[in-house]
Amino acid sequence: MPVRIRSSRPERRSLERELRKRQLPHFEAMRIRIVLRLTKDSCVSACADAFGMDRKTVRLWRDRYIEGGRKALETRSRCGGPIRIDAVSRCQVVSMACAKPKDFGVPYRPTWTLASLAETYRARFPTLAPMSATSVFRILNGANLKPHRMRPWLHSPDPEFRPKVTEICGLYAKAPPGSVVLCIDEKTGMQALGRRHPTKPAARGQAGREEFEYKRNGTRTLFAAFDPHTGEVFGKVYARRKAVDLVRFMEHVARWIPDKEVHVIWDNLNIHYDGRDERWTRFNERHGGRFHFHYTPIHASWVNQVEIFFSVLQRRVLRHETYDSVGALKTAVLGFLRHWNRHEKHPFRWTFKGYPLQTGRKVA
Repeated sequence: MPVRIRSSRPERRSLERELRKRQLPHFEAMRIRIVLRLTKDSCVSACADAFGMDRKTVRLWRDRYIEGGRKALETRSRCGGPIRIDAVSRCQVVSMACAKPKDFGVPYRPTWTLASLAETYRARFPTLAPMSATSVFRILNGANLKPHRMRPWLHSPDPEFRPKVTEICGLYAKAPPGSVVLCIDEKTGMQALGRRHPTKPAARGQAGREEFEYKRNGTRTLFAAFDPHTGEVFGKVYARRKAVDLVRFMEHVARWIPDKEVHVIWDNLNIHYDGRDERWTRFNERHGGRFHFHYTPIHASWVNQVEIFFSVLQRRVLRHETYDSVGALKTAVLGFLRHWNRHEKHPFRWTFKGYPLQTGRKVA
């Protein structure tokens, strides 16, 4: 004889309200559906076929509901099996993951993999609990460790990092009266790459396709000066990046801004310094000493806002484009500069304010 579930109408309505709860776990919802179906039809086989599960599962939750009601449909806590991997073994795995493979005698492997970490652990610590790659994964996942992942990172070793950055950020916030601030740098290695076959545009369900084989047609260097207060860019394209080319470019800048003080922000490239010929001292003498040079900290070229414009140029003009000659490349780059100045120029939103409290300088 099939076992009947005897439940009152209020009990069934309560179970139906439970099913409408959005946060109800799926497995509990399935158990409630089993019970509700069995209140209408006590056939276990029909219920199992309807929900695509085993008959034993249906009988299990039917009997539990008959014994304990709604509370019995919740998952019971389990004590689990005996601990196989003790705390010492877990700590040892975490310690190894925080070190380099070569520290444990593993050659030619810059980062750990689960298999190599488990294998090295078993070889170095045979007296500790045995460890599989799956166990290593669970331990590292619980400790939120991902030793196989690496991210670029560079700390500036410049001892004058704080005052230099604060001074530059102060110039970004407000230019001194009667002066102009210019972020100057060079974008080198702009390649005129030709393709043997034309690039195919994107189609429905398919990304655009770019021929992997290319032809080098030469390189050019862009010298650019970016005004962080207006967004205007002044640039020249040269075949090389030599000190004489930079001096020629700065002469153009001096004619571009003929009657104002100019605060130049640039990095620590060798041609940005005087050198043996005192190029910038002599340059400043020719222009009445109105140029003031500010150097970004070592390994902190991100402080120079012209790098942001270079990233725009890379995405808009250089990436995925085909140039059959350096002349075509030069025309495209200078054309984009004119387009930017006429239609798109704007100051970038600079949020980093430096360290005004440490240096005593107030940044607006």
